[in-house]
Amino acid sequence: MTNFEELYEKYATDVLRVSYFYLGDRQRAEDVCQDVFVRLMTNAPELEEGREKAWLLKVALNRCRDLWRGAWVKRVVLGSPVFEMIPAPDEHQRRDDEEAMMVAIHKLPATFREAILLYYYQGYGISEIAEMLDLPEGTISSRLSRARKKLEQILTEGGLAS
Repeated sequence: MTNFEELYEKYATDVLRVSYFYLGDRQRAEDVCQDVFVRLMTNAPELEEGREKAWLLKVALNRCRDLWRGAWVKRVVLGSPVFEMIPAPDEHQRRDDEEAMMVAIHKLPATFREAILLYYYQGYGISEIAEMLDLPEGTISSRLSRARKKLEQILTEGGLAS
């Protein structure tokens, strides 16, 4: 098995999830995922051991940003299916709360959405996110703090925060 095949097998699901979360469209997320791995195969970058996932997610986020800025995505699709990486709910209320959170996250500006996604859903630390996005750690901390406040505001206005 080649290194490319190993990386695809190990990280394709993560790349697809990040892309889907960012774009809210399964087909476009699949296109981004495919594009990321085509770039990996054709460009053959020298990836630092243990940093392969970070490189793949950075390329995916950059591609998603490009698509998000495109004219076709000037609208937000709130009626999309609940994000796949959320665990199956134990009860109806939990599912409703998680769906409300996904809707609220999709209302955030892209920079906040990225920080939330990488920190809470991909488990990266602040320093790792800062390195991945080529930003100071303080900027990432600030974005996470501001994103949490904005999420609370969105959920409160929607009558969902308690």
